[in-house]
Amino acid sequence: MKILLLGIGMQGRAALYDLAQRNEVKEIIAADWNIEALRAHVVEMGYAHGERSRNGPNVRCEQIDVTRQEDLDRLIAQDVDVIINLLPKDCINTIAVAAVRNGVHMAFTSYITPELKAMAGEIEARGITILPEFGLDPGIDLVLLGHAVRSLDSVEDISCYGGGFPDADAADNPIKYKISWTFEGVMKSYRRAGRIIREGEVVHINDSGMFAPEHMHLVDIPGLGRLEAYPNGDALPYADLLGIEHADLRNIGRYAIRWPGHCAFWKAIVDLHLLDSEPVMVDGAAISPQRFMAAAMAPYLQYGDDERDVAVIRVEVAGQKNGEARQLVYQMVDKRDLETGYMSMNRAVGYTVSIGALMIGSGKLTRRGLLSPINDIPFDDFVRELAARGIEVTVEDKR
Repeated sequence: MKILLLGIGMQGRAALYDLAQRNEVKEIIAADWNIEALRAHVVEMGYAHGERSRNGPNVRCEQIDVTRQEDLDRLIAQDVDVIINLLPKDCINTIAVAAVRNGVHMAFTSYITPELKAMAGEIEARGITILPEFGLDPGIDLVLLGHAVRSLDSVEDISCYGGGFPDADAADNPIKYKISWTFEGVMKSYRRAGRIIREGEVVHINDSGMFAPEHMHLVDIPGLGRLEAYPNGDALPYADLLGIEHADLRNIGRYAIRWPGHCAFWKAIVDLHLLDSEPVMVDGAAISPQRFMAAAMAPYLQYGDDERDVAVIRVEVAGQKNGEARQLVYQMVDKRDLETGYMSMNRAVGYTVSIGALMIGSGKLTRRGLLSPINDIPFDDFVRELAARGIEVTVEDKR
């Protein structure tokens, strides 16, 4: 199997590490704009060069400019079986078009775009598989959600939680948060509209309201303690994917989780318009408050070499099974691997998309078209692959 891995940032390095351990992978084309950093990383990790050796697959470094169609076509045309796209979300449509044009499968971690959704018929007609939303959140949460819902006869309550934050010992700054993702991306996600259903009513949350007290609640995670939960985008399309009528749901929501105090801090920042994206003039320069906040704070929110982050997914689904009330709780709590140095966020995102690509390339996923982690990933196989990488999923059945 030959894999084209686009984007060798924090999550891309974890995906590269995982792919390099797999006997079925014969060659990896690792491509990034920053070719010098990519080559240095490959040398540092001791990945094999040239012909395949006992140390693993051949890893070939390539520089890529995704705005150049010829760059993408040149790499994809080299007998690539699957593309893993870990470049910024602005690149999704360009790379998807290239995958369809060349008839090559693809997996990526970001939310599906409207443009890609509109290509579903063309993707299926080309006989290829494109697997979006296959990282941590979205990704692992959606696989667990789909399995939980299918395990019951009817469902009336769904709560999905996901988050990445410092372990308690590393939460040593005023906001108890450190960076395991692109911080500018985090800032953008903090100005995101959404919808939930609460006590049978659809609640619309505007892009400055996610941290409002009426939308926040507390959740207890065994082994971690009490955390804050706040809305994370629009939950209602996932009910549609699950085939559940909105009117049949008492509650549904997708939530991010952080240590207590997070919502109050960021609500004040939002209310002061410090997360606005529209530039303001400062000494004659146009500066985005959001980008300024990300750049100013980032140096002070870094993990030390011996500090762990935590990645959490928790899915709670309540309903009926054989006429009996049931609640299913699926949970994953993972922490940084200090031996490899990879953050739990790197592992949960990079390893997951690697698993998806390997399932496609090996033929475990045979369906063609635009897939969904909710409906199209074999649960037992997926959980087994996560466990093989030290990421455990637990299931609790409450009667």
